[in-house]
Amino acid sequence: MGQEVKAFENDLRTYLDTSLDVSCVNTGTAALHLAVQALGIGKGDEVLVPSITYVASFQAISATGARPVACDVTANRVFIDLNDARLRVTSHTKAIMPVHYASDSQDMDAVYEFADTYGLRVIEDAAHSFGSIRNGKKIGCKGDILCFSFDGIKNITCGEGGALLTADPLITQRVRDARLLGVEKDTEQRYKGKRSWNFDVRYQGWRYHMSNLMAAIGREQLKKIDRFSHHRKECVSRYRKRLEMPHVQFLDLDYENIIPHLFVVRITDGYRNMLMERLRDCGIECGLHYQPAHLLSLYATDYHLPISEQLGEELLSLPLHGDLTEAEQDVVIDTVRSCLFEKSHA
Repeated sequence: MGQEVKAFENDLRTYLDTSLDVSCVNTGTAALHLAVQALGIGKGDEVLVPSITYVASFQAISATGARPVACDVTANRVFIDLNDARLRVTSHTKAIMPVHYASDSQDMDAVYEFADTYGLRVIEDAAHSFGSIRNGKKIGCKGDILCFSFDGIKNITCGEGGALLTADPLITQRVRDARLLGVEKDTEQRYKGKRSWNFDVRYQGWRYHMSNLMAAIGREQLKKIDRFSHHRKECVSRYRKRLEMPHVQFLDLDYENIIPHLFVVRITDGYRNMLMERLRDCGIECGLHYQPAHLLSLYATDYHLPISEQLGEELLSLPLHGDLTEAEQDVVIDTVRSCLFEKSHA
């Protein structure tokens, strides 16, 4: 970690047009973990989080000793359901971690009002939404704490990487120390190409820093984001035009203002698993984003989250990436249409 990391952090601030501090780390999960830890959240504390998210969100919370409290999601946007979250608030609740599912975060204003009501900090799991727009500004322009991911399949990639943004100087300092094993003020030395040899450590740290090599990749990727964005939006538009048919429901996302990391549909009437098998038999990769985390053994709840459980049986992610050609996408669409048409007329 050194000058390239500092340059990438500065590039990100410029691109996002933000006054928030940017701290790059080695993964989006590390960013979430450091955010929770930097808030002083730990054993006995609770963090509200939607059940439909990758397990990384839950792991980042439980890694501090705190308890992730699974909340239901909205059926149309797969966003944390604040009516359900309100039922989960206790005296131990310290923060809420909304997930920008499939890049969408149009309900964040309501989340911040909710957090103000209950005195909570907000950690935005923005792993999907880099480059997207909310309220006329890029995600990351403002907010309490935001965490991006730059892994191999995100809107831009460092190969592996992530970033944490905040206006809270105490959080920034804690994160920058903790990403370098808790060595105090080592970030400033690394930026100069130096090391701290005489130092103190007051808090638990981790080897979570971003390397110069990964930062250099990220800087080049950032130059290409407009092209990536245009291609992804074109692919989503083609999917939406050609897959209007029975058993396929689209999410109500703000596609005009997001760079879609995923294209997720609901396959209804019990046909999701059958369609997934057909696609894979045809050599077409597809995904499940995600199975409800509250049904995993480590995070199992004693209560039901009906919408999350229903979506866990219906959500299907179709291929979407920077190299997807129109011909390849037509194969995906034709296979979906053929399979569901057969079932509709069986």
